[in-house]
Amino acid sequence: MKISVVGTGYVGLVSGACFAETGVTVTCVDVNQSKIAALNAGQIPIWEPGLDDVVRRNTEKQRLRFTTSLGDSLADADAVFIAVGTPSGEDGSADLSYVLQVASEIGRHLDHYIVVVTKSTVPVGTSRLVKQAVQKELDARGAKVEFDVASNPEFLKEGNAIEDFLKPDRIVIGTEAERAQKLMEKLYKPFLLNGHPIIFMDIASSELTKYAANAMLATKISFMNDVANLCELVGADAMLVRKGIGSDPRIGAQFIYPGAGYGGSCFPKDVKAIIKTATEYGHSLEILKSVEVVNERQKDLIFNKIRIYFGGNLKGKRVAIWGLAFKPNTDDMREAPALTVVRRLLEHGAEVVAYDPVAMHEAKKYVGNSVTYSQSAYEALKDADALALMTEWTEFRIFDYDVAKQLMKTPAVFDGRNVYDPAEMKAHGFAYYGIGRKTES
Repeated sequence: MKISVVGTGYVGLVSGACFAETGVTVTCVDVNQSKIAALNAGQIPIWEPGLDDVVRRNTEKQRLRFTTSLGDSLADADAVFIAVGTPSGEDGSADLSYVLQVASEIGRHLDHYIVVVTKSTVPVGTSRLVKQAVQKELDARGAKVEFDVASNPEFLKEGNAIEDFLKPDRIVIGTEAERAQKLMEKLYKPFLLNGHPIIFMDIASSELTKYAANAMLATKISFMNDVANLCELVGADAMLVRKGIGSDPRIGAQFIYPGAGYGGSCFPKDVKAIIKTATEYGHSLEILKSVEVVNERQKDLIFNKIRIYFGGNLKGKRVAIWGLAFKPNTDDMREAPALTVVRRLLEHGAEVVAYDPVAMHEAKKYVGNSVTYSQSAYEALKDADALALMTEWTEFRIFDYDVAKQLMKTPAVFDGRNVYDPAEMKAHGFAYYGIGRKTES
């Protein structure tokens, strides 16, 4: 089989590379000439464990190639996947301009039957708009070419995307044409051999499934964070409460870790989009509105703890930040809780020294050189008045108390991911502040 994947961002590049891994001939397309040139030179534009190996292997075997020409990529293609960005507009709605631009261009070049698949996260009704955009261009050309549309949302976790794609929990496909369904079954057959379920449904249900899934996960996070804040007030330990409720199979242990809030490219954007969709249909998603409110409040929590610790005066205070990416195993800084903390500290006159294993180059795009970037975690602690842990990278899990105490001016730790043990911190002379835990100082 031959497919085209339009967009070489996170979803497009991972999808194209993993389809090629199963023997499909894949052409990835992007309008960014420098990005395509870099990919052809073996340079991967995003940091994702294992992705560089998969791309290199399939490029060498000529199953994966990169181009700026969408028209050329469609030659003999059985399907074309639209995997471009859908950023949030000012009103929270998903910006579909890139998706529809691609759909129009497909219509300008299409000369044989193809399935146009929306891989981008899009609101209900987008596939209908994609179909109209393709057909409009065909009509303008006077071309009678058959095509079908399908929705195939992705469920990739950044930091584990290759495994997620090759060994999916489920494959969701929305289509209303038997011909398109058979083609998609053939394309995904290698994944079905290992027993991974494929779920066919109508297109509207498929489009909504992606948003509902991310909204549910965001809800679990905000729920646990709200409970954690209550734990601090009543003297309970949120980590013990988490264990107590997470052992119930109806609830489960995933996504109920108290922390400094969620971020990334999906949850914030998708929660806003599903709320906006509901509003357009005259429905108010009150729970998800609260999820947003709780998350925005949570992002300020670590900053507020630091401010209170220093009596409201942060001028001249040196704060070390461990972790900048919104989660481990990625360099994605979009909506990262660390950004909120950094900006608030800077606004109040603090000096910020930060370290992240892979995301510092991305962080510069957001906060520039207003932050000092360290080459190691412990270098960042030199003369620090406080440490704020914002991303739970593995290398931060073991804390060298002696080294940290020698380096820091003030032994105060603000643990935005509840990585450390409060009692151990206190025993080694550190003031410790976590999320939903008893203050130890």
